[in-house]
Amino acid sequence: MNSATADTTHREGRPQPPKDWLPGLAQNAKTETRDLNLGAITLVATSLTILMTSLYALRLDNLKAILAYSTIGQLSYMILGVALLSEAGRTGGVLHLVGHAFAKITLFFAVGSIYLASHRTAVSQLRGIGRRMPWTMGALAIGALSIVGLPPTVGFISKYFLFLGAVEAGQWLVLVVLGVSTVLSAGYYLRVIRMALLEAPAPVLTGHSAEGAAPIRERSITESPALVVVPLMVTAAVTLLLGVAPDVLLDLVRTAARVP
Repeated sequence: MNSATADTTHREGRPQPPKDWLPGLAQNAKTETRDLNLGAITLVATSLTILMTSLYALRLDNLKAILAYSTIGQLSYMILGVALLSEAGRTGGVLHLVGHAFAKITLFFAVGSIYLASHRTAVSQLRGIGRRMPWTMGALAIGALSIVGLPPTVGFISKYFLFLGAVEAGQWLVLVVLGVSTVLSAGYYLRVIRMALLEAPAPVLTGHSAEGAAPIRERSITESPALVVVPLMVTAAVTLLLGVAPDVLLDLVRTAARVP
């Protein structure tokens, strides 16, 4: 066996680099991906995620857990808007990205403020706390209304375009999902607002000073310091402003959502 034959045999016995076969494979590959139906798969996945996270959040009592599951659902709204493949849907998805950023950071700021002032983390512990922390709970209410999609917040504008995008795309089941999820999110966010702002404060007892003596009451809860309250008021104000005067933001969002 000469050296050339030996070299050929040696090369054939081991994997060859992709430089020879990969270009031909790429050139002959199908460019169509319609058979995968990725748009429909994405719509189904996001719709199920939205419904499942909303249903689960409805059962929770921990504020941070509610916000966490709500965030998963809201991110799915954004993907769903793009997957609708309609101009209004893309606009709604991008607008929801911006609006959710301000609304959700307001909610997280508010939950942090509540914990700082009262060390409370559960919805069931918030009875009447809005009378003691009006600025914090007012900002929380604005953020919650935006996530639900109620006027006059930016969340209402983005939800409107998502609904319109579903109509334009003829996705009637998606329209139903959007409606049901809005009702579900209203269920768990309005529960927080009702508990904090509409219920009468309940005295919280920490124990008894002695057998048969009067109960020791928890120290009075007051509003958080300005260093905590001011940032959440700013983000809440932006959430309202973008809902009342959305024109400038809409122009930017439509440009970003436009397909070249």
